Amino acid sequence: MKVDWAPLRDEFRLWRAAGMTLPLWWRDDDAVARTQALEKLETLSARTGVPVHLAVIPHEATEDLARSLSDRFVPVVHGWAHTNNQIEGKKAEFGDGRNAAAARTDLEHSLARMKTLFGARLAPMFVPPWNRFDVNLLPTLAALGFDALSTYLPRKVAEPVAGVTQINTHIDPIFWRGTRGLVSPETLVAQTVALLQARRAGEQDNAEPLGYLTHHLVHDADIWEFSQQFLQEMRDGPVRLYRHDEKGFS
Repeated sequence: MKVDWAPLRDEFRLWRAAGMTLPLWWRDDDAVARTQALEKLETLSARTGVPVHLAVIPHEATEDLARSLSDRFVPVVHGWAHTNNQIEGKKAEFGDGRNAAAARTDLEHSLARMKTLFGARLAPMFVPPWNRFDVNLLPTLAALGFDALSTYLPRKVAEPVAGVTQINTHIDPIFWRGTRGLVSPETLVAQTVALLQARRAGEQDNAEPLGYLTHHLVHDADIWEFSQQFLQEMRDGPVRLYRHDEKGFS
């Protein structure tokens, strides 16, 4: 696959001239078991040097997944059962209008299950399925011990409730509403450059790690190839890698 990375490289030259550094992280969703696709994800992480925040569905997660997960991965909590609880409107497991008591019970179960599986390795970040979350549940997240919430698009505030940091993802290579294959590489490069330009201009929060979002279970060859090129290009830029665990930035 031939991708024109010149616009991104040009933008990074401006970042270097301005003495700026981009925080970068990677999140991959929907893990439940050890699969060939997960092994391929691990290989890609090792090849590019970028750790993967693996959003694991607690209700379905296997003990084998927990035992076999290497240090390339940072396990985080992906909902409870990845079930749509919305009666109408867009899909969400913890969306607007959900019964607060039922939501709290599921959040408790999700954190307890993930602690059982991963112990001290677990990073207490909550990733709501479909990237949708009722803001009224934020105090519950904090009370239960979650310290971060991750959805999609640039955050509006860094700490939506005391003790919980918003760390979103911003670039998704999958054309979900179309072919479910790769979004046009030109579009993805332009999207990335636009995000970087907004940060360089002070219009968006550059303290928030820029997030690349993948879903290893549904990748085709083009998505794998683009992801490798993208992560390598980003690593060549003025970036700091972020891990939401004790290792922090590197």
